Amino acid sequence: MKPFIDKDFLLETETAKHLFHDYSEKQPLVDYHCHISPQEIYENRRFKNLTQVWLGGKNPDGSYFGDHYKWRLMRSGGVSEEYVTGEKPDYDRYFKFVEALQMAIGNPMVHWCNLELRQFFGIEKPLTPENAKEIWDICEDKLQNDPGLTVRGIIKKANVAMIGTTDDPVDSLEWHEKIAADPSFDVKVCPSFRPDKAINISKPGFAEYIAKLAGSVGKDTLATADEVMAALVERLEFFAKMGCRASDHGLDYVPFRPATAEEVNAVYQKAMAGETLSVEEAEKYQTAVLLCLGKNYHRLGIAMQLHYSCLRNANARMHRLLGPDTGFDMIAQNTCGGAIAALLSALDENAECPKTIIYSLNPADNEQIGTLIGCFQSDEVPGKIQHGSAWWFNDTKSGMEAQMKSLANLGLLGNFVGMLTDSRSFLSYARHDYFRRILCNLVGNWVENGEYPNIEKYLKQIVEGVSYANAARYFNL
Repeated sequence: MKPFIDKDFLLETETAKHLFHDYSEKQPLVDYHCHISPQEIYENRRFKNLTQVWLGGKNPDGSYFGDHYKWRLMRSGGVSEEYVTGEKPDYDRYFKFVEALQMAIGNPMVHWCNLELRQFFGIEKPLTPENAKEIWDICEDKLQNDPGLTVRGIIKKANVAMIGTTDDPVDSLEWHEKIAADPSFDVKVCPSFRPDKAINISKPGFAEYIAKLAGSVGKDTLATADEVMAALVERLEFFAKMGCRASDHGLDYVPFRPATAEEVNAVYQKAMAGETLSVEEAEKYQTAVLLCLGKNYHRLGIAMQLHYSCLRNANARMHRLLGPDTGFDMIAQNTCGGAIAALLSALDENAECPKTIIYSLNPADNEQIGTLIGCFQSDEVPGKIQHGSAWWFNDTKSGMEAQMKSLANLGLLGNFVGMLTDSRSFLSYARHDYFRRILCNLVGNWVENGEYPNIEKYLKQIVEGVSYANAARYFNL
């Protein structure tokens, strides 16, 4: 019987062990898409205990912060909401999580939590209810007193080279500016442009958001759709000056419905008047904005990330109670591969297609994405159009293997830009270690099965590339 999470965890062959320990494990980490706070990085926050860093809680404005992977696990374990997102004592919430974790056999949360305890706290015994208090005390002492376990210390300990946060176009980016001006911290913390609120024309709060966008460019109003797009481009150029390497679009599905400027503006005027739009009308506006932004991403060298096929806030009662991003989302089924291809094709007509990373929350789309990306590659950068890393509900061992096998079958795995945390937790850098072990095991098995030649030069290039070098090249580090 193999031990639980030792140094060769998930590495089944000698080749896999060699590739991981000699090449992959040593590489810096590029976390090019996450949801951590740049303010907490600048202020070098120190967490008090594991509940703060793992489970989070309630913000002063009434919204919630924390890892909703863990919240979902607790709810599945029958834990009362007062322990999940409520105001029960920190230790009691943590203990309820530990109890639920024991039933999570086969769930990556078991691996993630124990990897985090090993990597950041030096704890090698499995976390159980029996030793929960002992581990709590060790971690509490280190979080409060170890100079290497502040937010910046955690980032440096994880060997992070670059962080891509997720930022609204109206954000001042003051914390990014302060981080960049601080000579004591050499990790690149780059803003990412997330214009969802300006694109989701049919969702509540659109008109109110447009007023904020107007204010961010020094205007009282944005009278036309063209003015909205001009404002977004102005903010994008500001983001580029502040080091932006990527945009991010969280879409229900990717639309493509071209229309004239007059049609698009008529839709915008209708929405701003509070009238209900048809699906077709909304898609005309969304398509125009995506085309405008896509051209400017290409001009500015910014990668476009497209995330889709999530059905958000499926539990209406809990959404009313807790708000969005609290663990009540699910995989959706959208057949928008043709629309994505049409969008990229329209941009490609005038050589304005940007670097693009495509993620579907539905793993059934893996092969479609794998064939789609091959239609729009170019010599601008190897792997210009990427099949994004297994995202959200798919960043399990089997999900990562499925995504990488699909990419290998239909494209070039060796040019893959690799893992991202997509996380709100600073300790989740351990997920990169998890990904790298799965990658090296996959490659090692192919080599030992005689499916790829055992040529050291190319194995090293592939493993180091997917672990770090490809992302460093792709995001111009």
